[in-house]
Amino acid sequence: MIMTVPQQWITVLLIAAATMLTRFLPFVLFPARRQTPAYILYLGKALPAAVFGLLIVYCLKEVNVLEGSHGLPELISIAVVAALHLWKRQTLLSIAAGTVCYMLLVQFVF
Repeated sequence: MIMTVPQQWITVLLIAAATMLTRFLPFVLFPARRQTPAYILYLGKALPAAVFGLLIVYCLKEVNVLEGSHGLPELISIAVVAALHLWKRQTLLSIAAGTVCYMLLVQFVF
C-alpha cells in the first residue's frame, strides 16, 4: 500500500510530536525545583546493570561453542568490554569498543 502525500505528512508530524513528547515529558513530570522521587533515583541506579544483562543475553543467545569459531570472538569481545569498563568506568566506551572488537574479529580473524 502506497501512502499519499498528505498521509506521509501526517505520519512525519505524528512521529515528530511523539519524539518531542518523549523528550519533554521528563522535564514536565520532574521539574528541577522539586525533588526527584526515590523510585526514579532507584531506576537510574538499577537500569544500567539490567541493560548490560539484557545485552549479554541477547548477544550470546545463539552462540554455539561446538561449531565454527567456538564462541571465541564473543568471549574475546566480552573480555574487552569487561576490562575496559573496569578500567575506565565509561559504559558507552565499553560497549562501543566491544562492538568494534567483535566486528573486527568476525570480519578479519574468524
